[in-house]
Amino acid sequence: MLRLVVLGLVLACAVSLSSSAVILENGMPIHWAQTASQVTELPMQDGILYPDPWNYLHRMSLHRLMIAATDPFMGSMGTNATDSPLWGLTLQLGWILTSGRVADPTSATTCGLQTGEPLCISTQSWWGCVDYFTSALRFLSAAQQGFMGPGVQVQMQVPAGVQDYCTTYASCKDSYPDAMSAWDAFFQGLKTMSEASVSDDVKRDSILGLYWAGQMASTYASAACNARQSHYSSVEVSFANSWLNSAEFVSAARFQSNLAKSVLFLSPLPSRILLDGDSAPNIADLSQEENHTLYVFNWIKNINSLLGGSLVNLWKRAMCSVNTRQKGAELLEQLLLNPSFATSTFLSIITEMTTSC
Repeated sequence: MLRLVVLGLVLACAVSLSSSAVILENGMPIHWAQTASQVTELPMQDGILYPDPWNYLHRMSLHRLMIAATDPFMGSMGTNATDSPLWGLTLQLGWILTSGRVADPTSATTCGLQTGEPLCISTQSWWGCVDYFTSALRFLSAAQQGFMGPGVQVQMQVPAGVQDYCTTYASCKDSYPDAMSAWDAFFQGLKTMSEASVSDDVKRDSILGLYWAGQMASTYASAACNARQSHYSSVEVSFANSWLNSAEFVSAARFQSNLAKSVLFLSPLPSRILLDGDSAPNIADLSQEENHTLYVFNWIKNINSLLGGSLVNLWKRAMCSVNTRQKGAELLEQLLLNPSFATSTFLSIITEMTTSC
């Protein structure tokens, strides 16, 4: 059974309001060393794997086990041990923890608080709920497809009285068939593509296409979490929706969310929950990088709204080939990471890219 190592972790979880959220610890995701490296380290009950996804160490263990199980099929991603796209959601979970977004937004419990249960993920957290759809559901699919070992069955733990989360492959398949089918297609396709007689560029692009289809299907299914947004400020809700919207752009470009690139994109995300009155790019206790990221997210959301949703559609049309998707990923890096990159340039380049499709 996974040992819940709490002593000594509180300080490491502490969030500095004057700098970006901490997402790495010794070059790996937060508390990586305390997570399970083998399936047998997670709880078992009546021969069924029984992890607790409302404990950060358990949920992070799901990511670690999925990365290890799929790495043998990820040779087309590169030569580094951290080139798998699965690192993106893994690091994202760390950011959700250190930025305080796993905490109970109703303040009814101390779940997720540094002065209470710092490694607890609240079932009332909108962020924790959305992440459940891209971690727990994906793990259930991976186990169903044999990546956790032959015949391994999984049931997710859920706190008493909480009934709106599916906990098994069958219940998730019944409630969210599109998401589970997309993840099944990813895990099946991963094995098929790794053996295909095509170039690594084609393999990589195909695998990333399946991966992002799974991630977006989970994101759409996470609309089930929407009622939980009522616990947050209007500014945090606006950011949350912009964050969801940004996935449309990233997924269309089939971004290779390996560890190195994910760090670049996640580090400048806001290191605390946003409050009414926060207005980027002039939030005093957030870094320049955090303010810039929030400004860009708002700009994309507003422009897309003004254009009646056509910015997303224009972007998706431009991402029509391996070549344009590679250019699109580079363009997103410039937009989010280079404060001197003009937003008007972004629009003109997208328009030009669509002419090659």
